[in-house]
Amino acid sequence: MPYEERKYRKQFSAQGLVGFEVVEKETDLFIFADKDLTQEAKKSIFKYRKILEDYLLKDNNFEKSFTPLKVPLFAPQIIKEMAHAAKLANVGPMAAVAGAVAEFAGRDLLKHSKEIIVENGGDIFLKIDKPRKIGIFAGNSPLSNKLAIEIKPEDTPCGVCTSSGTVGHSFSFGKADAATIIAKSASLADAAATAVCNLVKTPDDIQKAVDAGKKIKGVLGILIIIEKKMGSWGKIHFVQKSSA
Repeated sequence: MPYEERKYRKQFSAQGLVGFEVVEKETDLFIFADKDLTQEAKKSIFKYRKILEDYLLKDNNFEKSFTPLKVPLFAPQIIKEMAHAAKLANVGPMAAVAGAVAEFAGRDLLKHSKEIIVENGGDIFLKIDKPRKIGIFAGNSPLSNKLAIEIKPEDTPCGVCTSSGTVGHSFSFGKADAATIIAKSASLADAAATAVCNLVKTPDDIQKAVDAGKKIKGVLGILIIIEKKMGSWGKIHFVQKSSA
């Protein structure tokens, strides 16, 4: 997969933290931490990519399935968490991969930093000590980059993941400009964002998708944007858009 410049990152900031980018093949993370942990992050990414690549060689269905799959008890933990998230959201396990990599790398980096924010293609894992703002990019929607949500420290660690049917290269059955999910697990947030986005074909589908997302165990908040309309539920705290 060719490298895709992530121009939205030019707007990233997190007061008091150091930001750095780490790329390993298709995996492209932007990370905020107490200090530059580039080398530690590279080791972590390499480790989890190797685990995923080795597992996909053994189980080709894991990569291709659009529905949940069972995995062996002896499967690596990241594989188990992806499969569990997929089961809860009723999607294929690879729908959770970006969130899972962000979270597992973030957990590793928490050994070296009290605060960690890991962004992986719009999917974010956070463990923070002060409230942080996350801007919402929604493609060509007039609401894109006009909204921000606040994540509170007591709600972390958590995942904030966004799926889109109009932005990026990820496959989607839906046409939402942004379907953002907050969940205690970034793997679950990623899988649930895919599931919710799949349900949105027109603005009239917003409420139906929100209602479906609320039923996914572990989902804490939902934000859906399509064209000029939006809907939200749960722990979606809107704030004035500015630096994190």
